[in-house]
Amino acid sequence: MITSNRETTFSPLITSSLSTNTFLKLTLGKYRGKEEGLERMIVRRVMIKGEEHLSFVYRYKTRDITKNYRVEEGIALIETLLGTEFKSGHLFTTEEEVQIEFSKKGKSRTHTKKVAVAEKPSTEHDRKKVRLIDPTSSFLKELGITDEKGEIIPSMSRKWKQMDKFVEIFSHALESSELQSAEELHVVDFGSGKGYLTFALYEYLRSRPGARPHVTGVELRKDLVDLCNDVAQRLGMEGLTFRQGDIRDFTPERIDVMIALHACDTATDLAMHKGVTSSAKIIMSAPCCHKEVRPQMQTPEVLRPLLQHGVHLGQEADMVTDSLRSLLLEQAGYRTSIFEFVSLEHTSKNKMILGVKRKEEIDREKVAEQIEKIKEFYGIREQTLERLLGE
Repeated sequence: MITSNRETTFSPLITSSLSTNTFLKLTLGKYRGKEEGLERMIVRRVMIKGEEHLSFVYRYKTRDITKNYRVEEGIALIETLLGTEFKSGHLFTTEEEVQIEFSKKGKSRTHTKKVAVAEKPSTEHDRKKVRLIDPTSSFLKELGITDEKGEIIPSMSRKWKQMDKFVEIFSHALESSELQSAEELHVVDFGSGKGYLTFALYEYLRSRPGARPHVTGVELRKDLVDLCNDVAQRLGMEGLTFRQGDIRDFTPERIDVMIALHACDTATDLAMHKGVTSSAKIIMSAPCCHKEVRPQMQTPEVLRPLLQHGVHLGQEADMVTDSLRSLLLEQAGYRTSIFEFVSLEHTSKNKMILGVKRKEEIDREKVAEQIEKIKEFYGIREQTLERLLGE
């Protein structure tokens, strides 16, 4: 079909697919505008604070920029761009694919193709999962997660699933915290390594309307710090930086979110202490190498048949250590939970302690009593986080 009116032939299809819940995504290509390096645009639907938005990924040669708009604003923007700056559009729905192309004279041609899956999902469970990280984001390619085609490299699929799950957990924590409406957020990721989760978190925060994230990765290894800073600078990720150092020697003026994943032994306690004393509203920690408590533990008589096996004693020490940490965060005013971070087939380090600052007061004496009873039961004399918070 050939027509000269772009709005009457394409925009209603977008609106209809959104209203009937058949919309999957929209791509705009053949860019002819003045923005240097811009190649195409990808539009998906997302839920932000319970309200539907359209998420626009501006795909440049070396970077991506994500902007979110209310549905009406997004459709208006598409109408403005399509046929002027972008000469082609491709609408993907669960029922059909519709492609529109514009000639130099402004004439448009549309092509419609039915797809194999003709039914729209009927339940929430069956819906296509909405990714909080775009799998085609440029930083994923730079970090070796995706290949030249933008597809997940098989050997990196576990890391990708970990990143995706991490951002999902963080998004829920953010929505339940005092930071849910904050535009400026200061995040510190201790032990950031190659920056997989740091980049993912920054990309998610940057996609929120009006957000101005300041994300800092702290890592001891200079080569990784240099690598991550180089990638962030080349992709134009303003507000994302990496610094060489450790938990002890890095004290920023402000921490809204403190992250420490797989910090070894008492380094987890140091990071949590830094978060508490910095008045962080969210603390995320995935502990490992629980060495401090186990040598102190005196097996209670009733548990000796269970804990006579070394593997059981080690698991018990891990559980006791992280339970004490959780209670200490509760005592400091956080609402806490301990849960599986990513299932065992993806990573062996799979437990996370999440603390979200609560507004209401709690009975701190009752929590302190619980801590003392646990220590007394197992004969524990000292726990680093408790000592640091008591200084």
